[in-house]
Amino acid sequence: MVTGPASTEIAAAPVAPGNSARIERETHKLEKRLCRLMGQAVIDYNMIGEGDRVMVCVSGGKDSYAMLDILLKLRARAPVHFDLIAVNLDQKQPGFPEDVLPRYLRALGVPFHIENQDTYSIVKRVIPEGKTMCSLCSRLRRGILYRVADELGATRIALGHHRDDILQTFFLNMFFGGKLKGMPPKLVSDDGRHVVIRPLALVAERDLARWAAQRQFPIIPCTLCGSQTNLQRKQVGQMLRDWEKQYPGRIESMFTALQNVVPSHLMDGTRYDFSGLTASGVPSPDGDLAFDTEEFGASAMAPVQVVRFDA
Repeated sequence: MVTGPASTEIAAAPVAPGNSARIERETHKLEKRLCRLMGQAVIDYNMIGEGDRVMVCVSGGKDSYAMLDILLKLRARAPVHFDLIAVNLDQKQPGFPEDVLPRYLRALGVPFHIENQDTYSIVKRVIPEGKTMCSLCSRLRRGILYRVADELGATRIALGHHRDDILQTFFLNMFFGGKLKGMPPKLVSDDGRHVVIRPLALVAERDLARWAAQRQFPIIPCTLCGSQTNLQRKQVGQMLRDWEKQYPGRIESMFTALQNVVPSHLMDGTRYDFSGLTASGVPSPDGDLAFDTEEFGASAMAPVQVVRFDA
């Protein structure tokens, strides 16, 4: 959901003549990193294959703009053919600049579809003032996008969630849901009929912010969802930023942990057969040796700051 000025662009700072070459080199390195990380995610999780029609969900924020931008670059060099169609859901918020995305996408030469659905009125009517609107808004939006994917013949639905979103979701589920559950890079939709992919799953948000500034995307500010000060996701995001500032490398370590799960050293009996575990007399890599070989660096061993979350 979006409200605010008709259009806002991330302004680039003035460039001194002597710095232009350095900035060009840094921009080239950033582009290579973004393409490499998205390409790695696409390959590792088999996100896109020959003949796929990818519905790229573009909200007007930096992440979805960057996702479309990098997907176009990857498509140009990919060994398989796939099509892209950009889709925006205009939820009829007051002040939404409905001309911004069509103008940008036409200039880009990308096929697109604007879906007009007044979910804004539904959310404002159902959710009491001061309560979090994200859950209902997300459910309404998800159902509409699934229908649109059917109508457009899309075989993949691409969402712009990045590495930091995935980590935030993990901690939200752990702190408030009592589950070790994150946001997967690829999944089957609620109705079982669509494959949802997150091509930015390995990409850091700070790199997307830098790329958005460099590319001067016409950002449409989100002041309904984004302005809710009581969002637990905002608090978790700030916690992670504070950790990274105080202990550089902690974010990378935690994200790597999501890809190195050891069920035998957790407590979920549905994921590991604890009840049937017996001594076999054969050394096991899942035994106590798993602790003896670990070496933790200073960043990992630094004390964890206790953060209070108010609902």
